[in-house]
Amino acid sequence: MNDRRLLLVHAHPDDETIGTGATMAKYAAEGAGVTLVTCTLGDEGEVIPPGLAHLTSDRDDALGGHRIGELAAACAALGVTDHRFLGGPGRWRDSGMMGVASNDHPAAFWRADLDEAAGELVKVIRETRPQVLVTYDENGFYGHPDHIQAHRVSARAFELAADPAFGEGEPWRIAKFYVTAVARATMRRTAQALVEAGTRFLPERVEDLPYGCADEDVTTEIDARAHIEAKFAAMRAHATQISVEAPWYALSNDVGQEVLAVEHYILRSGLPGSGAPAAPVEVGGLGEPYKPEDDLFAGID
Repeated sequence: MNDRRLLLVHAHPDDETIGTGATMAKYAAEGAGVTLVTCTLGDEGEVIPPGLAHLTSDRDDALGGHRIGELAAACAALGVTDHRFLGGPGRWRDSGMMGVASNDHPAAFWRADLDEAAGELVKVIRETRPQVLVTYDENGFYGHPDHIQAHRVSARAFELAADPAFGEGEPWRIAKFYVTAVARATMRRTAQALVEAGTRFLPERVEDLPYGCADEDVTTEIDARAHIEAKFAAMRAHATQISVEAPWYALSNDVGQEVLAVEHYILRSGLPGSGAPAAPVEVGGLGEPYKPEDDLFAGID
């Protein structure tokens, strides 16, 4: 293992693979330390296979336990050996989509005390001492309450981990804090390709989606095409949540999306590095050329 250490904070099992799986596989294969923290078990998720429909929260309420196994299999596929649940498995419960009754469950992550949850993440940060932290933006990428809370907890822990007056253990200052992103040009390209492919999955209307950033807002583009098969394997491991027909996948709504091997990020704290491609690239093959970083660790000594 080299001395590069990456920490990713995700809300539910499968989020890590969908948004950052190729990146995780790339850095793990290169020998970097990759730590994944998942904030809930995904108890409120829907279930795709009919034979497992009994697991849902309105029936056996056993989906969270099942998804522990799915996440373990996905991490194995990605080559990630260090995975933790925030505060331990089941400490906080999946809150469900915004505005539903499960938001008010006493154990819902959405209701978690911010400093308590951040304190649990600080313990992981001080133990693993990552130079880079990755999570969602302030809107949780697409507005899910647990994703929003994951951002809040990560941002708070980013500050507290460096504060010698907080908690136990040696303070640690993370050099770079990133949020996940998908450039709109990529979204438009993949939506059109889905239509042309004639897959059974439904096309999405990019204009209606609550996420996506301007191409020029992307600061970092990780090309992990060499590791796309690992991402496919990890997505298939999340069988209750994801249907895969390479190169496409869909959640329970059957809206198709491409399994992306080039993943985008926006640097929110820290100095950008000089590890940009030798020539300008175009996001998704569209838009004006720009030169993002090509390494989350760029500029870190």
